[in-house]
Amino acid sequence: MTELHALVVYVPGTHTEQVLKAIGDAGAGRIGNYSHCSFVASGVGRFTAHDGAAPYLGRVGAPEEVPEDRIECVVERHKLPAVVAALRAAHPYEEPTFMSWRVEGWSQSAADSSHA
Repeated sequence: MTELHALVVYVPGTHTEQVLKAIGDAGAGRIGNYSHCSFVASGVGRFTAHDGAAPYLGRVGAPEEVPEDRIECVVERHKLPAVVAALRAAHPYEEPTFMSWRVEGWSQSAADSSHA
């Protein structure tokens, strides 16, 4: 059994598919014999860039609102560093907003599933 972490990331809707593919290819969203499993919900992201920022959208000092998607998926703990690296590479923002935490769930690996 493998320890799972939840991963949540916010991304502008124009880049949702790009980020989903990148994190899925890196190993996020593996559940049994399935890959690239996720849940996506839409909302509005808000931020204000400060001096020294190089915002993808908007400008320094001006509040911004952006249609964004919230991507949720699970990641096996040992794959988390590679998934986060893929997320950062595919995400358009200078500082993408994401979080992860251990979940009270366990993934049964393919090798273990034959003993279920």
